[in-house]
Amino acid sequence: MVDASLYLGDCREQLRMLPAESVDLVVTSPPYADSRSTTYGGVKPDDYVEWFLPVSAELSRVLKPTGTFVLNIKEKVVNGERHTYVIELILAMRQQGWLWTEEFIWHKKNSYPGKWPNRFRDSWERLLQFNKDRKFHMYQDEVMVPMGDWAERRLKKLSHTDNMRDPSKVGSGFGKRVANWIGRDKAYPTNVLHMATETKNRNHSAVFPDDLPKWFIKLFTQPGDCVLDPFMGSGTTVKVALQMRRNAIGMEILPEYFQLAQDSVDAARISSGQLALLENKDRPLGNSSPKIRVSTRISLNRWDIEPKR
Repeated sequence: MVDASLYLGDCREQLRMLPAESVDLVVTSPPYADSRSTTYGGVKPDDYVEWFLPVSAELSRVLKPTGTFVLNIKEKVVNGERHTYVIELILAMRQQGWLWTEEFIWHKKNSYPGKWPNRFRDSWERLLQFNKDRKFHMYQDEVMVPMGDWAERRLKKLSHTDNMRDPSKVGSGFGKRVANWIGRDKAYPTNVLHMATETKNRNHSAVFPDDLPKWFIKLFTQPGDCVLDPFMGSGTTVKVALQMRRNAIGMEILPEYFQLAQDSVDAARISSGQLALLENKDRPLGNSSPKIRVSTRISLNRWDIEPKR
């Protein structure tokens, strides 16, 4: 049974309801400092680390030792320079016990043009990967990409050094053996993800494109695993996880966005149920199709309307 559970309320309270070491992957994008002030109230850059550390402490508790936490975040400009709250948060989370394993870059292919007096338009965001243990689950083959024209050109005629490990000429210690890629039609991707932003915001001020959580769900989980988004907004991560046959948990503080997420997850439930029936149509009678259950828990408390400053 695939289960999607939605919680209305402040995630700092709701996370306490989850069992320890029960989640395989956290993919989330909390409100950025001073951003979305008309919807989430905004958190001052100087207060951001203090505001977020209780959340990351609970995420560490509920994440399995083999799990991964992916945090989508971006610095803002204050008085003409980038604020350091993201860097400060990384350092504080390392003090909290997290391993800062990797940093992915989301290149927004369709960023809107603009002009500023001392900088250019933002066209990328950080996706920070944190882990509790150096040995975590990672399924790299699931996100391989086509080799492209490079293979046809480069592998057509190999030199002597292409058939052995050729050390870097700049003395970096790195090396490569080009011949390793003969006969392969796929390669591993880089840590730069080229994805367009979501243009249909579904009445939410900052919506993930479906492909963003989908990529990380493929990389770090398998069907039946559990995916959590403690700042689920309109429910994109939960919806995609459900479609991919993962258990999903979403938390949202604003009732209007919670309703959007609920509608999105309901649609995914119906779609996934129909797909399951198609996948099982040729199976003998008695083999039932995968079941999907969606539960909703509403916990009313004083943080339901606006986040704690």
